[in-house]
Amino acid sequence: MTYDPAEFERVEALIREANVQFINLQFSDIVGIVKQVTIPARQWPQAVQHGIWFDGSSVEGFARIAESDMFLKPDLSTFAVIPWERENLVTARVICDVYTPQGEPFQGDPRHVLKRALAAAEELGYVYNTGPELEFFLFRRDENGLPRPKPHDHAGYFDVSTDLAHDVRRQMVEALQALGIAVEASHHEVAIGQHEIDFHYGPALQAADNAVTFRIVLKAIAQRNGLFASFMPKPIAGINGSGMHTHQSLMRVDTGENAFYDGDDAYGLSQLARQFIAGQLAHARGMAAVIAPLVNSYKRLVPGYEAPVYISWARINRSALIRVPQISPGCPEATRLELRCPDPSCNPYLAFAVMLHAGLDGIRRGLVPPDPAEEDLYHVDEAGRSALATLPGSLGEALEELKRDEVVQAALGPHVYHRYLLAKTQEWDEYRLSVSQWELDRYLPIY
Repeated sequence: MTYDPAEFERVEALIREANVQFINLQFSDIVGIVKQVTIPARQWPQAVQHGIWFDGSSVEGFARIAESDMFLKPDLSTFAVIPWERENLVTARVICDVYTPQGEPFQGDPRHVLKRALAAAEELGYVYNTGPELEFFLFRRDENGLPRPKPHDHAGYFDVSTDLAHDVRRQMVEALQALGIAVEASHHEVAIGQHEIDFHYGPALQAADNAVTFRIVLKAIAQRNGLFASFMPKPIAGINGSGMHTHQSLMRVDTGENAFYDGDDAYGLSQLARQFIAGQLAHARGMAAVIAPLVNSYKRLVPGYEAPVYISWARINRSALIRVPQISPGCPEATRLELRCPDPSCNPYLAFAVMLHAGLDGIRRGLVPPDPAEEDLYHVDEAGRSALATLPGSLGEALEELKRDEVVQAALGPHVYHRYLLAKTQEWDEYRLSVSQWELDRYLPIY
């Protein structure tokens, strides 16, 4: 396999310096669950030069038993020592790409799906940058160590005195930075027990790698503090759920300039940016099953809790699906679009791939977005609301929209599309056929 000798020497030096004894080779299944195989450090040269073989038939959405053998190729740029495992058996991790026995990228590898989307943007002359903001809850564990939806504190947005997780978040930030993730800020979020840690905006592949790593790190640090970090979109009824608002922009390959900026526009947006908006609005329903992938996701996407419902865009209106954040004067490179419907349970590789393809479809077709909707859409009259399209109301409805959206299907590719649809349809059917405690409490005493 090909690799950069200089990068290999850099990693080898790090292994010696930190006395690394084990290395976790990590990758993602189609629903975004991180998988890994651990090798002794002495096997590292073999892994880099020839890959590590594994059975793909046991991984969600990967391959059938008859075509199960595949191998992992480490991405040397992602190598890092795991900070909380430095004390005894020092362990590092590296994110891998998945390959077939023929040495071809595996079409079912979510990381490859995003790479393919980024290549399509580059052919048009653009680099896709993203900045996901993953919200999460910190819950207490019961006497058996099992997580329960009992918030760790009762603080609110940016609170200080009642924020019991300040030190925990600092530990999380320290661990993230040790893994090479540049953190911008951390704070308590709106709901009790809810938090947010933001990391630097950048190239979409790196941002997706960081988002996957983010979830692992926060769960590990929470566990070390006797807590549970949850990225479930709506773990508690009646309070805000957790989103993954994603900032996006296209940079020109040839000049490095932000292709979304136009100083003569009222919103500071170029025609290209408006076409990108129109594309994402056009495919919002079709990509919902990928960016809001759980049954539970649609209990977050309801009016009244700062989550978008209506397919619209605006600048100051946080009830809109796409928001245009304000930028500082003289900083056109900061021009970006914020898509507010993804949640942190999604597979970031697949989410960014479908978001990018949707935007590029708007550019290719020269789509024009509707007028921005700056009023609070949750409080417009019935006639105004009925004129607006909405996101799907359930995972089942979202899957039906995915079946009709050929652009989103093409973004995923045939392999991932069919297996993702199968996995999520099974999930929806299990939910649809189950009898909940609410139904028993409501109906059993009466009927």
